[in-house]
Amino acid sequence: MRKIALLVSAVLGLALAAPAASAAPAACAPVDWGSGDKQLFESQAPHMTDLRAGRHECYDRLVFDISGAPGGYAARYVPEIVQDPSGNPIPVRGGAGLQVTTYSATYDENFDPTYEYDDPMELVDVTGYATFRQVVMAGSWEGTTTIGLGVRARLPFRVLMLPDRLVVDVAHTW
Repeated sequence: MRKIALLVSAVLGLALAAPAASAAPAACAPVDWGSGDKQLFESQAPHMTDLRAGRHECYDRLVFDISGAPGGYAARYVPEIVQDPSGNPIPVRGGAGLQVTTYSATYDENFDPTYEYDDPMELVDVTGYATFRQVVMAGSWEGTTTIGLGVRARLPFRVLMLPDRLVVDVAHTW
């Protein structure tokens, strides 16, 4: 009986002392976001104040900071990103172009900028992102701002309106 108890103690001691096997990263669940056009219009919003991006395990995220509640958006894959209001094409890196318009301008009622950037062809550094390839300014005109997002391929995306921001998530896979 004593030998069995010592054996059980030894086995339990080894099991507790052994390093835990590292858990494999969780696989991304399939998304049902789709890649079709998405839009919502509630009202004209105040002003866009910033644009930033983030990497997540299953998607890349683009965030439009707004100085109040977002008024709405229009987001769709397009054959080419076009400059607003001229309609001139803007080339972007990647296999697909996602054009996102927010109903808020990058300037205030006195036409003073509320969002400033150094390079309209590289608004946000997305180097090393799984899905994003380039973020470009396509225009801010008549109370709207249009951003071109070059992505790896035409992948599912979703748009979320939060109290002070507009969020665009593009999945890494279908």
